[in-house]
Amino acid sequence: MPCAEKGGMAPLIDQAFVTINTFERGVHVRMNVQQPRPCVGPMPRREFMRIGTLALGGLTLPDLLRGRAAASQQNAETSVILFWMWGGPSQLETYDMKPNAPQEYRGPLHPIATNVPGMEICEYMPLQAARADKFSIIRSLHHEMSSHNDGSIEMLTGKTPLVPDPTSTARSQHPDFGMITSFIRGLRSDGMPQYIGAQKAPFMTDPNYLGIAHKAFETGDPSKDDYTPKNLTLATGVDNGRLLDRRSLVSQFDRFRRDLDLSGSLDGIDRFRDAAFTMLTSPKVADALDLSKEDVSVRDRYGRHRWGQSCLLARRLAEAGTAVINIDATAPNDTTKHFSWDDHAGAFHIDYAQRERLPQMDQALTALIDDIYTRGLDRQVMVIACGEFGRTPRVTHASKNFSDQIGLGRDHWPQSMSAFISGGGLRMGQVVGATNSKAEYPAENPLTPQDLLATVYRHLGIDPETNINNFAGRPIPILPSGKPIEQLV
Repeated sequence: MPCAEKGGMAPLIDQAFVTINTFERGVHVRMNVQQPRPCVGPMPRREFMRIGTLALGGLTLPDLLRGRAAASQQNAETSVILFWMWGGPSQLETYDMKPNAPQEYRGPLHPIATNVPGMEICEYMPLQAARADKFSIIRSLHHEMSSHNDGSIEMLTGKTPLVPDPTSTARSQHPDFGMITSFIRGLRSDGMPQYIGAQKAPFMTDPNYLGIAHKAFETGDPSKDDYTPKNLTLATGVDNGRLLDRRSLVSQFDRFRRDLDLSGSLDGIDRFRDAAFTMLTSPKVADALDLSKEDVSVRDRYGRHRWGQSCLLARRLAEAGTAVINIDATAPNDTTKHFSWDDHAGAFHIDYAQRERLPQMDQALTALIDDIYTRGLDRQVMVIACGEFGRTPRVTHASKNFSDQIGLGRDHWPQSMSAFISGGGLRMGQVVGATNSKAEYPAENPLTPQDLLATVYRHLGIDPETNINNFAGRPIPILPSGKPIEQLV
């Protein structure tokens, strides 16, 4: 290749790879792309490919494209919907009730039987009780992170924070499973984002070394009468002007790419690049986000509240091809007294709080499960409902809570927690694991967030042992530990 001083394109190679990096990862490669370097002659093919590796999170282009091809062939249409109950739902007031424990442990609520013999759940979830054969309960999840952000990071990324942060202000050093899935699967040719936050995405996780292009696209609240999705440019991390500039630069790259001997390793770049542009104006994206296309009776069946309409939107997005949809199962604190699942006695009375929350959750989740099964999506779509940890087995008291009531609650407790799981071609109608008589610790089949995520990655067709290099060039496994939950798969 000729030198820049002689009219060649050596500096343009640097710019072209930054462009690939922008669409593929959205981060900056630490190279000077503004000033031409002194001419040192033609760039060796090995060096060219090394730069390509830096631009793709430590994966070479052939490795990345092969991984995406495998995911496309095996699990291209599989999706995961996470009903994310931030704040930490109490296992003792949902899926792991202990009616025979002393009063200070069992709390004020009562269990009811389900249509699965021996499985009981909270009395405020009768719709789920009638459909227990279509979901399973995991009762033996546990970890050690007792603050909200740390626990969320553990659950969503599978990586334990190196230094626990009791102030709950930590941000993740590693991407969450939705971002990983977006990176591995790559941009879709039809413009559908791979990762979407129904309402909003978890605030404590960042894509970091994957790049901002793999952040979740946030939809806003679909239950509002004037609901309009946010501008899709957020999903690419660029505005329209910068996008047009980059399209011009990519065109320059196309003109000289044919002169490079790369054995076809860049053949897939056009598809990924075009998908970035397509997402901005895709009619499929607009259609999937348009709840007015649903019959009024369907919207009513899900519930005309945030969680119901978010579950309906999640079903539409999964059908349209989005890989991971995170439903924010909280509410603005100006719309409800019980805006999160953080049931401290000084904040809520756990009985009154669950009377409001659980019927809405019950309606939304069961409508979603009904649709998944009646529409033949139960192998394609996996639904999970959980938070970042459980609550203390012994109840606590406060003279006054946020509602000027006597407070009754539970504090943070990561040593035992429960999760709801449905679909995904898994074995349903069972309880996995067990805690001791007071729901303090796992007593049978202790499981970790990494085990749950390994089950999720298996469904999505992603090898959790895959390494992705961080900014320092250190290979980071997608999951450091964990195996798919044997009783479910």
